Amino acid sequence: MATKKAAKKSVKKAASKRTTSKKSAVKKTTAKKATPKKATRKYSPAAGKKVETEMREMKQGKLKSGSGQKVTNPKQAIAIALNEARKEGKKVPPAPKK
Repeated sequence: MATKKAAKKSVKKAASKRTTSKKSAVKKTTAKKATPKKATRKYSPAAGKKVETEMREMKQGKLKSGSGQKVTNPKQAIAIALNEARKEGKKVPPAPKK
């Protein structure tokens, strides 16, 4: 009797191992498809530094737009920084067209 119980336990353990491995294999394949391939940097580190300095100026109240008004919107400050980085020749994607 002891051998039959041991045999049943080993069969149950083997069956449970098979099902868990199949589930984990399915999860791994779906995770790989969901993640995009690594691409090259869109913005250079120098462009990021430019954005940091412009944001600092905006927070201090020193940043002004082309018309001379103070910039209070962070998105506008980033746009100004990226535009200046483009003019300096840094690696930045082209501006969106209207």
